[in-house]
Amino acid sequence: MNFAFLDSGTGGIPYMLRLKRLAPDATCAYLADTVHFPYGEKTVSEIIEYATAAVSRIIDTWRPETIVVACNTISVSALASLRERFPFVPFIGTVPAIKLAASVTKNKKIGLLATNATVRDAYIQELEKGFASGCTIYSRGDADLVSFIERKLVTADENEKMRAVMPALDYFAEKDCDTIVLGCTHFTHLADIMQKAAGKNVNVVDSRDGVARRAIEVHDNLINSKKEKSENILTAAADFLSDVPDGSFFVTGVSDDKAKAYYEAFCKMLAIPFGGTLA
Repeated sequence: MNFAFLDSGTGGIPYMLRLKRLAPDATCAYLADTVHFPYGEKTVSEIIEYATAAVSRIIDTWRPETIVVACNTISVSALASLRERFPFVPFIGTVPAIKLAASVTKNKKIGLLATNATVRDAYIQELEKGFASGCTIYSRGDADLVSFIERKLVTADENEKMRAVMPALDYFAEKDCDTIVLGCTHFTHLADIMQKAAGKNVNVVDSRDGVARRAIEVHDNLINSKKEKSENILTAAADFLSDVPDGSFFVTGVSDDKAKAYYEAFCKMLAIPFGGTLA
């Protein structure tokens, strides 16, 4: 089985790593649309345009069996358009784990930490009504924290990481939230730091496990339902990724050698191959 992952930057890497933990035999490749980072500050039409171009590049280059959109912003803003534009490949979206949060909160006060685009999207209100109607959701868009993770995480020490997450945690503490949803995949890089800073009486939740399990389930169902018809196609797809080291992280572009070196260091920190720029 092979999967392609898409995000605007490094945020979706923990999702890929979780899938690999659950399915060690899976082959994965990752594209970060760094040229258009951050998606969270773009309009919906821009997000759809950039995500569509990135998916086209992924399909033309890798022919993946399944694509995981490891970005909450792309998922809430563009997933429907991507499924319509590319009906021949299954997409797995990533949306804030509001349902999970509603199941664990005790005081029914939930904090949603996300990008500004995700916080604004009407789909979030649909999630709240569908899965957390008895709860109060306090939303916070945090572009500065996204930028910190994308640009400074590799060189930051624990104190710097603590300082970076405290504005969000202080905001949710003021609202008396006992559960915080990490509604941007970037924030999962700091999930442990946030949990430590928030304390044992606060649940910090994300969608990594649910998305990884859903991706494996959808892939398995696809293979089982179309096995005879798709056997040659799927074999060709597997061959297409044979020259790509498993877990490779690719970018759509870097601004200079310093930015390239940073992404190389990011990959080294997470023990995944840096594939360079996807032509």
